[in-house]
Amino acid sequence: MWSPAAPHPESQPGSTSAPGASPFARPAEDPTGQWPFATPTTGPVPTQPARPRPGRSGGGARRVAGAAGLAVVVAAAATGGAWAGATVLAPRPAPAAISPAAATTPTTTGNGSTGNGSTANNGITSLVPVAPVSVNAPTVAQTVVPSIVYIEVSAADNRFQQGFPGAGQFGDGQSQSGDGQAQGGQAQPVASGSGVVLDSDGHIVTNRHVVEAGTSYRVVLSDGRSYEAKLLGEDAATDLAVLKISADNLSPIALGSSDVLKIGNTTIAVGSPLGLQGGPSLSVGVLSAIGREVQTDQSTILYGMLQTDAAINEGSSGGALVDEQGHLVGITTAVGVSSVGIEGVGFATPVEVVKRVADELIAHGAATTAGLGISGTTAYRNLSDGGQAPTGVEIGQVQTGSAADKAGLKDSDVITHVDGVAVDTMDELVSILRRHSAGDQVTLTVQRGGTDQTITVVLGSLS
Repeated sequence: MWSPAAPHPESQPGSTSAPGASPFARPAEDPTGQWPFATPTTGPVPTQPARPRPGRSGGGARRVAGAAGLAVVVAAAATGGAWAGATVLAPRPAPAAISPAAATTPTTTGNGSTGNGSTANNGITSLVPVAPVSVNAPTVAQTVVPSIVYIEVSAADNRFQQGFPGAGQFGDGQSQSGDGQAQGGQAQPVASGSGVVLDSDGHIVTNRHVVEAGTSYRVVLSDGRSYEAKLLGEDAATDLAVLKISADNLSPIALGSSDVLKIGNTTIAVGSPLGLQGGPSLSVGVLSAIGREVQTDQSTILYGMLQTDAAINEGSSGGALVDEQGHLVGITTAVGVSSVGIEGVGFATPVEVVKRVADELIAHGAATTAGLGISGTTAYRNLSDGGQAPTGVEIGQVQTGSAADKAGLKDSDVITHVDGVAVDTMDELVSILRRHSAGDQVTLTVQRGGTDQTITVVLGSLS
């Protein structure tokens, strides 16, 4: 690890790369699968995980303090054992209904063209309201809610006795007792979250942090039916996991695409927040941003995340983020929280990543983390007005024997496109590769010595 202000240690002398950029590939000598990264000075600062007190709703959050006091919290609910300093979020009263703000469009007020299809009088353009885009939330609810499940996670008491996080301790420092005490080796509830039915075979996708504390799992469908579930596999790099149940008459969700979304499009979050009984909850918002980098703990960074202001609360982890047609575009994973509570900043893993990882977990019980086998930084070009703009990923070092090495990539090459898609930053490169499996073939456009070259690479595995 190095200082956020320091350049990447493998940046080459004379590089135009910005200091503090995150490398993609870990050094070849690192056997852990966790390669180094630089944390931006305005980015999140890792702190200890927090878990709630027993018998209370909410909690189960891994916190990372962000800029301006904002934290990123993985949105699972927990019960049972807790970590010191746990925070419990109580349900808030429902807000009053607010009508959507009307949009405006220019209209004619006099002579003269505004250049945008309207006219102006003495340079003043008049704006008149237009009807907002209508979203049929009840129809979406009827389509999506049957595909959402509640997941109860349990663990035997020896998980607590043998060093499980929070063993014998609650957020207030009290000894484990009362409702939270595990008895006689029987499994006790330790967490809860949400999940999404992928197919009629009973495969359910959720977040890894929802299930990682458990030894047994129970899935409750929206109609109240409940089933024991088997954990097929989990993937730390993307914080995803797949459970399987044996049940009839399931309602698989329809898959959409996050690539066609634009900032401002309607997004709808459906999950089981705060462990509330009575079926899934639905909230409506918009897509606030795309391509977010979200750090959920000291060792986990999620790339290419979707950001939404649709309400996502603790316990919603593993739920669905859908578009206006009710098609899955992401799995709700984390929320932004400040000292005053949840701030309307939620994050979801894009469906393209979800499908790739889920397919691998179902087939093999594990997922690969595809990579080139390089380290490097975001490259910048100088602008005529004195500014700089990101222009690709400059390779600092190619690992010997890696996929990049076998394909002929060289130090100081600048990767500008992957399969024809422009890549301006290291984060964008990682986000694209997260959608691929090891063994996939990709075509890179690379700047070398002032000329563009096309290089085909068979991706290796970083896991």
